[in-house]
Amino acid sequence: MKLNLIIDILKEIDSFEKIRSGNLLSLEDFRLHLNQQAYEKETPQNLSEKFELQVFDLENEIAKQVIMLGRYSKQLLKKSLAESRDLINEDFTYLFRLMDYPSLTKMQLIEKNAHEKQTGIEIIKRLVKNNLLSETPDEHDKRSTRVSVTEKGKAVFLESMKDITVVSKIMCGKLTFEEKENLLNSLKKLNTFHHTVYTKFRNEELSEILKMVEYAG
Repeated sequence: MKLNLIIDILKEIDSFEKIRSGNLLSLEDFRLHLNQQAYEKETPQNLSEKFELQVFDLENEIAKQVIMLGRYSKQLLKKSLAESRDLINEDFTYLFRLMDYPSLTKMQLIEKNAHEKQTGIEIIKRLVKNNLLSETPDEHDKRSTRVSVTEKGKAVFLESMKDITVVSKIMCGKLTFEEKENLLNSLKKLNTFHHTVYTKFRNEELSEILKMVEYAG
């Protein structure tokens, strides 16, 4: 049994060296390689066979990858804003979306960030408290309040963008320019669909939303 284990390890090392040919290799690099190999073997098909589930393999794998990318991006964003006294993860995205407009109502800004109302209100409150956003009554709707980026908010945004640009570069990993273009086109198409669901059908049952997908297919 020990001999078989040694043989398996040597095979993995040989595979690792072929992949990373010409680079200086370390034990940590090899550990990451093994983790990646294990990760790639995790598929929805394995789960469906184990628990006798009906699983849409391709779609489930896409969903998993999107969820994981979201988590990785949050970690990187948090790291990039670690030195900021005024911003945390979601605060930056609100500044980012508002920079293109003179002002928006609070609900318009919340919807552009695809948040629930209460979550968005808390973020806006924090940004106003830190003097990054200012509030003004809406001239056409007394029930609404408009928000705009303050001069301090613009300065904080521009300073933060230096690190956010680095995060964006890291998030794209080792994709080629063509792969980035293809991915961007697919993500835009996917986000257009989900924006429609979020703005017009968010209160519908999943079964009704699924019909939109099946009809489009």
